[in-house]
Amino acid sequence: MTQMKIKNLDDLRKLRDASRDLSSARSGGDTVIIVGMGTCGIAAGAREILSEVMAELSRRNLDDVAVQTTGCIGMCQNEPLLDVLKGGQRVTYGNVKPEDVPVIITEHVVNGRVVEKLAIGRAD
Repeated sequence: MTQMKIKNLDDLRKLRDASRDLSSARSGGDTVIIVGMGTCGIAAGAREILSEVMAELSRRNLDDVAVQTTGCIGMCQNEPLLDVLKGGQRVTYGNVKPEDVPVIITEHVVNGRVVEKLAIGRAD
């Protein structure tokens, strides 16, 4: 998503609609990816992470993976955050860079192996 200067109400509506399209992302099956899109996450690059997640899932035809966004969860120092919910386990990845997204999707989402070097938290 490119930055735009808001000059009037129509510009604000366009930005809202574009954000809604991005934040609703997609629904799917048993695997869910959640990207932190609070102001701290956005400032740290979460928009690029969300875009890369959507692009990588599309490249791999992974239509059964849901993508959601969330606000700040209080771990601002670790933003951008990306969670993978799979098989009853939630793994949080921190300080995610766009180049980390294909690795996380390949290893964790597709192959079921947590990317230990990027994982900062787990919940069963």
